[in-house]
Amino acid sequence: MALSVVYAHDTGHVVGALALTGADAPADVASLVGRALPLRVSLGEGRVATLPLNARDLDVAAVDDEPGALAQPLAHGVELTPEGKPKPGLVRLASWTDGIALATDGVTVTVKVPSARATPVVALVSDEQDTHVLTGEIPAQQTQVKLPVTLVAGSAHGVLVLAVGWAGRLERLGVT
Repeated sequence: MALSVVYAHDTGHVVGALALTGADAPADVASLVGRALPLRVSLGEGRVATLPLNARDLDVAAVDDEPGALAQPLAHGVELTPEGKPKPGLVRLASWTDGIALATDGVTVTVKVPSARATPVVALVSDEQDTHVLTGEIPAQQTQVKLPVTLVAGSAHGVLVLAVGWAGRLERLGVT
């Protein structure tokens, strides 16, 4: 059985995994996901937010067997060689449970431990029919970044946060 993963090339997060028997996965990410890979999160009351990751922001890699990647893809990452090729072994990313807050003027992302280097962050926030794609970075030796977006107080949104080195988070959050 061969394990292939779809990952965000800007952050290395695995966003999907598939195991094939007797065949290799296509090397072209668009062959696997189409124009976008939709990640979904329940907003309650039968409503679902869809957060599409554009195929141009994704790559595919054949990797060593890692059963955890099938159950929890966002907890794993792909490392690249100096030549830009994916390494065969997946990296288990640091977990975090708090640290994402929505306000009327933006999304605040707070990680547990500062890094010696800036930490790139990508956040997708659902908003009715649209998805806001926000990018930024947590400065070196800091733990927080605020990504500006205008949201309505009391509203609920699907949120995907990918911070380099930290497990991806896909959840429902309300605006305070």
